[in-house]
Amino acid sequence: MPREGTGPDFIEALARGLDVIRAFSATRPAMTLAEVAGATGLARPTARRILLTLTELGYVRSADRGYVLTPRVLDLGAAYVGSMGLWDVARPHLEALSARTHESCSIAQLDGSDIVYVARASVPKIVSLAVQIGTRFPALPTSLGKVQLAALSPDELDRVLAEPTRSGLTPRWTPSVEERDAALREVRARGWALTDEQLTLGIRSVAAPLRDGSGRVVAGVNVNCHAAETSVEYLVEHHLPLLLATAGEISADFARRESLPHVTLPAS
Repeated sequence: MPREGTGPDFIEALARGLDVIRAFSATRPAMTLAEVAGATGLARPTARRILLTLTELGYVRSADRGYVLTPRVLDLGAAYVGSMGLWDVARPHLEALSARTHESCSIAQLDGSDIVYVARASVPKIVSLAVQIGTRFPALPTSLGKVQLAALSPDELDRVLAEPTRSGLTPRWTPSVEERDAALREVRARGWALTDEQLTLGIRSVAAPLRDGSGRVVAGVNVNCHAAETSVEYLVEHHLPLLLATAGEISADFARRESLPHVTLPAS
């Protein structure tokens, strides 16, 4: 059935192909044709044609139990990160911050009511938050989300948080509107955000905003630690100054990169 509320230029076949790719997950890395059709709501002949097309393009391959995604799917996300130039700018700063704090450090951007991780420098820990590039969490109970939500206007904030999360995770902290607004006012006032086991038990972090050349908040950068190892006081007194300095350096480099002239070479 056609989707409701789409315009005349909407390409239904493209949307269905993306639905099939998104149907695969860590809990169902391999699916049969029937499972793909059931997960996407597509008719089996339609699901079959899409799977065969994705197989020919190299994004899907046949497996013992139906179909699985191939690493080529990562190209779709890598194209986004590469087009932003964010990782190239942030990588040395993020790695230096991780080395100085001995903690994992990440950059994430808002996507609806979620954050999505786009860069990370990780440190092996016995207990850690399972995060990789592309991982998404609800934005509000995370420090990375708070610093970006706090930069939105009231109307933008309501619109963004009205979107349902696609993370599949239920956070520990589900504040009222009044509690939410008070927390974000505090973040705006001090310029950084702290979360203490609001997303899940044992995880606390501090984050700062990243800005482009116009001063617009485009992402967040954080230091993440385990509550049993690092106190809130140490996180704020030791890690936060290093984080704020790093956020300033990344933002300055990002602004400089934007100011560089872009030359288009003629095709040979």
